[in-house]
Amino acid sequence: MAASNVHISTHPCLRAKLSQLRSKSANARETKALIHEISLIVAVEALATEMISVKSGTDETPLGAQYITETVHPPVALVPVLRSGLGMLEALQTLLPDPVPVHHLGLYREPTTLQPVEYYNNLPYHRPSSASAHPEIAILLDPIIATGGTSVAAIQTLLEWGVKKVVVIAVLASQGGLERASKEGGAADQVDIWVGGCDDEVTDRGMIRPGMGDVGDRLFLTIGK
Repeated sequence: MAASNVHISTHPCLRAKLSQLRSKSANARETKALIHEISLIVAVEALATEMISVKSGTDETPLGAQYITETVHPPVALVPVLRSGLGMLEALQTLLPDPVPVHHLGLYREPTTLQPVEYYNNLPYHRPSSASAHPEIAILLDPIIATGGTSVAAIQTLLEWGVKKVVVIAVLASQGGLERASKEGGAADQVDIWVGGCDDEVTDRGMIRPGMGDVGDRLFLTIGK
């Protein structure tokens, strides 16, 4: 049974697209499109729960009628994990009604130990003059949660940065990876994980099986590097 902060989509269109994405015959363009479409579905489900609409002022329609405008709350930042998280970024930017900050984390797994190694971090550690300018939620974008090590490291970094909550959006996860990542954070409401699908097995190389291969390699045509 999944933890209460783990949400695995049952959307039928997502399930069909995930099946297409798994195929070795999907080329880089098709892979990019499917990652985008699945990310958008998962993000719609996630943000319907993680955000609320609030009144923001008034405006006027082309017919001259006044109406109350709305926006979303709380303030968020998008944090794609390099490289493959970049394939999810446009979906979130499309969904959110206004531009939000985008910060990048670079993490790779050491091939022997499978432990995460951070090689890039552009989180702004200076505090903005207005407290409201600092995001309350960091939306972490990473298509795959395999062993869970990368997710745990990224969640730790973001909580130390000062956000109140980390919302992880992924395309596919392993059962073990979800269990590990869902336990990160000091309080039960600090981490939520939203994912398109879940497989049971992880190989000794840290790859989900059946999975969908290395998403970064498939997106950027670096297979065989």
